[in-house]
Amino acid sequence: MRHLTPRLPPAAWLLVLACASSASAQAPDPRGAQVFADRCAPCHGADGRGGERGPDIVSTPTALRRAPADIARVIREGVPGGGMPPVALAPADVPLVASHVRGLVDAGRRRPTWPRVRATTREGASVEGLVLAEAADDLHLLTMDGRLRRLRRRDVTTLEALGRVEMPVLAPRSVVSPPSPDDWATYNGDPGGNRHSPHRQIAPDNVARLQSAWTFAVPGIRALRATPLVVDGVMYVGAPNEVVALDARTGRSLWHYRRPRTPGVIGDAGAAVNRGVALAGDRLFMVTDDARLVALHRATGQVLWEVVMADFRAHYGATSAPLVVGDLVVSGISGGDEGVRGFVAAYDVATGARRWQFWTVPAPGEPGAETWKGRAIDHGCAATWLTGSYDARLDTLYWTAGNPCPDYNGDEREGDNLWSNAVLALDPQTGVRRWHFQFTPHDLNDWDAVQTVVVADTTFRGQSRPLLLQANRNGFFYVFDRSSGALLLAEPFIRGLNWATGVGPDGRPRRVPGMVPTVGGTTVCPSVEGATNWMSPAFNPDTGLFYVQALERCSVFLKSSRWFEAGESFYGGSTTRVPSEVGGKVLRALDIQTGRIVWELPQIGAGDTWGGVLSTASGLVFVGEDDGAFTAVEARTGRRLWRYAANAPWRGSPMTYVVDGRQYVAVAGGGVVYAFALPEG
Repeated sequence: MRHLTPRLPPAAWLLVLACASSASAQAPDPRGAQVFADRCAPCHGADGRGGERGPDIVSTPTALRRAPADIARVIREGVPGGGMPPVALAPADVPLVASHVRGLVDAGRRRPTWPRVRATTREGASVEGLVLAEAADDLHLLTMDGRLRRLRRRDVTTLEALGRVEMPVLAPRSVVSPPSPDDWATYNGDPGGNRHSPHRQIAPDNVARLQSAWTFAVPGIRALRATPLVVDGVMYVGAPNEVVALDARTGRSLWHYRRPRTPGVIGDAGAAVNRGVALAGDRLFMVTDDARLVALHRATGQVLWEVVMADFRAHYGATSAPLVVGDLVVSGISGGDEGVRGFVAAYDVATGARRWQFWTVPAPGEPGAETWKGRAIDHGCAATWLTGSYDARLDTLYWTAGNPCPDYNGDEREGDNLWSNAVLALDPQTGVRRWHFQFTPHDLNDWDAVQTVVVADTTFRGQSRPLLLQANRNGFFYVFDRSSGALLLAEPFIRGLNWATGVGPDGRPRRVPGMVPTVGGTTVCPSVEGATNWMSPAFNPDTGLFYVQALERCSVFLKSSRWFEAGESFYGGSTTRVPSEVGGKVLRALDIQTGRIVWELPQIGAGDTWGGVLSTASGLVFVGEDDGAFTAVEARTGRRLWRYAANAPWRGSPMTYVVDGRQYVAVAGGGVVYAFALPEG
């Protein structure tokens, strides 16, 4: 790689040195390039980046993850339904063309360059850096000190071009600045898990004027599940094995990090599920489908370090946003229906070194193993696949665990099956368990406890208490004293619940006899999806209401004796929908003092949305509805005040942020990020 001019401070930018090709590397066969030029370039362009009749085949996420053998198969078989017929090449030419196409992909990845400029502002300041993005009214520079800076063109008097250079590797900074209240710096906005914003600019009396500010479609992504983060005017959007950085004012792309999907990953991670990223200082953290934790430099997307959390070949994966707690980044794993042994672990922010690990399935002989009688403990699951919550006041980490395996057959796991279906209160520095609560002992319905737990400091029945709130997948809404784990309230928040009559003073559900999976099938409510799921809730301390997307659905649960097999899920049965059932999703506001439903908003439409809610101090709740609309309702009554017909399949939960004094609300739907704001002026 070329060096930047000696003018740059050597301590500011560390340059990447290009490696020379190995002398032993085999030269490419020119026949492949010639056949490509004759048969493929007329459609796809000579560089493979798209032509008049064919798409880009070298720089898309799909192209990046295709091996030569995959490319050869596409050449032979075409893309059925995608407009590309099989290409009639001589059999000997197919691997040569595939190798040439892969070479174009790799060449594009090795040699990107950026314009380097020097700008002089009206105040006489000189700013030098690489142009990451530009438009008619502004440009974004990576400056000499490794920061992102936006310049308005009207404030620039001269702009001097200094050629093109490759992206430098930035030295990480050790200084971590606290996020601004205007930012949305963690998955739920608040480390305590409460998606409640203090911002009041968008309010019930003006929300009808809310309008689209910008949209951004992430290339090649069909279903974003992430909540974007915003820090210092830059938005970071996570996708499966990808992160894109955007100008939070305009949605303009600044950089895009991609890595190929991993062949052989099973479960949700293999199905392209990812819920976002985490930030600490100049580091941005993401998980990958093959259960790696990766630290990127947030100014450029360059990899600073990566660690393997678990072996994906043992059915592990990772799907959710990590959580930063001090100098640690904490992550769980997926594979909760695939027979893994669940855990949550903490890693050093600076180096990636693992500092502690808590197993959610005990090993034989360890405390809790007595609650697993039978063979299933070897593949017990209890995965930790949703972002936890952190209580700064009590310095406690709350992480939730999923269902035991096999999901629907408990014959080989008699007992409560600790620590599945539980919330775990952990010392964030050591991972030592302080207390736990198991919502559904010996779960037989796949009712993971991995719904967000919300930290709340408020009055409960006349007494100021540190609370922990959760609407659980099993159909009950829970309130705890989070300092001790004492259960204060457990009430149903769905009307159709039929598997239990309530929760006893000891915290154990009072089960209805016979409501278990059978070979012939048993109808149980809530459904396998639960009374709610991973869609984010919110709590407004002013209204005293907890807002949650509830599911009034049932499933027929069937039991089987099929045992664990490598490469397969470990359900021990199956489920079916109830044939006569229609709809069933309802936005509900719960009174945390009693669990009573104060108001509800049925979700009407053909969609099957999984987005959560956002609450604001101005008295609004934002939600994506089943008809594809993005909606704002009044927090005290549930009355609809504004709707935007995005016609989107919502999978991500909304968030809000402020840049340059203007409040935005953003949400991901399909492969698109939508941002809304009030009209300027």
